[in-house]
Amino acid sequence: MVRIILDWLDHRTGLETAVKDFMLEEIPASSGWPQVFGSMAMFFFMLQAVTGLLLSFNYAPTPGEAYNSLQFIMNELTGGRFIRGLHHWGASMMIVVVALHMAQVFLWGAYKKPREATWMVGVVLLLITLGFGLTGYLLPWDNRAYWGTVVATQIAAKSPGIGDYLTRLLASSDGIGVVTFARFYAMHVMLLPAAMVGLMMLHVILVRRHGVAPAPGDTLPKKKFYPGQVFKDTVAIFIGFCILMALAITMHAPLEKLADPTDISYIPRPEWYFLWLFQMLKLFEGPMEVVGTHIIPGLAVGLLMLLPFLDRGKVARLADRKLAFAALLLVATALGGLTTAAINSAPPSAVSHGGEMAGAAWHTLPPSELAGLAHFRKQNCLACHAVGAEGGKLGPDLLQLPQKRTIGELVAFFKNPQQLRPGTNMPPVTIPGPQLNDLASFVVKLDAGNAQGLLAAPKTVAEGAVVYQNNRCNMCHVANGNGSKLGPPLNGVGKKRTRQWLLEHFVDPQKLSPGSTMPPYRLPEKDLAALTDFLIELP
Repeated sequence: MVRIILDWLDHRTGLETAVKDFMLEEIPASSGWPQVFGSMAMFFFMLQAVTGLLLSFNYAPTPGEAYNSLQFIMNELTGGRFIRGLHHWGASMMIVVVALHMAQVFLWGAYKKPREATWMVGVVLLLITLGFGLTGYLLPWDNRAYWGTVVATQIAAKSPGIGDYLTRLLASSDGIGVVTFARFYAMHVMLLPAAMVGLMMLHVILVRRHGVAPAPGDTLPKKKFYPGQVFKDTVAIFIGFCILMALAITMHAPLEKLADPTDISYIPRPEWYFLWLFQMLKLFEGPMEVVGTHIIPGLAVGLLMLLPFLDRGKVARLADRKLAFAALLLVATALGGLTTAAINSAPPSAVSHGGEMAGAAWHTLPPSELAGLAHFRKQNCLACHAVGAEGGKLGPDLLQLPQKRTIGELVAFFKNPQQLRPGTNMPPVTIPGPQLNDLASFVVKLDAGNAQGLLAAPKTVAEGAVVYQNNRCNMCHVANGNGSKLGPPLNGVGKKRTRQWLLEHFVDPQKLSPGSTMPPYRLPEKDLAALTDFLIELP
């Protein structure tokens, strides 16, 4: 029955035959571990597509809301921080793998006749891979993304002959705004993926047409792609994925404070794979800037495209390609030196800690976690526990716990410490369940990079978050990426409304917002003042 079904599918679709032809293709006997990078690059692209799709389910592709949705993904969504980590660090892994693949092809001389078109398509694929990094940089809409894109669009505006056209295309003539964001997003999720898939298919077709380049003097009988090379490709992909998993788990994808176009003191820094270009700006200043930003990179790309026509000699053994080794070493040294110089020249203010700028960390906390800080203070947790340099020594340092606990585990421990840890001198935390959840959310949030910034939150603002949580304002409003969209979003309300307007609106919403479904809130004056402080401080 299975054979009948497979025969039917193969007769109607040709799928089984196509898979067999692909897996049983003959490759040179000299093929082996150096040829695994092409399959790795394809895998990492598919992984980027999958993680990007998962992020899109909760990502809001508009300025401001994009930032809030990322806060929700990273702080509220199950596995959200891990998925974003895979996507963020996966971009770097893909660039590394594509660069290694091209270096391997270059050293082996596999770009020579009849594989010139295969190499040229590969160069375009490298540029598209870098394009993904450039267009995706703006999408978090934090300060890092905003000011980095300002620099990128200013460089594009100085392109000889086409600067004005690129400025209009990127909608950046009046600064970075909604239209610029929309065009970067469209390029990142529609244009570049379509181009990548099409060119990858063409690249594979060309590789199949001309075959994998054999080593000079390889006279041994050819072997099948499966199982030997498939095994090597699978092992290499597994190792690469393990490295990516480790990065996603141990190194949080950066997210600084909300983009602030007025923060002219911010020093933009691109991703590491563009740092060499950033450093070139310092070497070619003033009228010579175009040399470092356009002429030299343009010549480099042109040289890569024309390489098969410039090097028309016969394919030589790897040990005899000394000039190729020297050229690759020279390029790697130059790029590595420029990148190292850019890293060493980074001012402390430009380096993010733990995914957030420490001084602004509390501004971006969801209301539940900020309310948790208020409960943390009210329970006087610092009397027994240290948080870095602050606090007591009776309990463990909350930044040095050997294992991070989940919110559920912490809530259970708060309710009955003796049951879960016999002999502990910690008393039960006697506050209502929702407040226990908020307290646990705050403790889980603490790490070495943000602790100082979180504990700096003003007392009245944290208490305002408690009022916000107790009155379930999140059932209708979104604040810092958390809540429902029945009512208007609250981020930025402090710039739109006065303090007095907010106080009066709580008491009589219909008076100031006719038609509003919001009920009046007859809260104590102290609670109203704290809630207003919280709303005004929302970025």
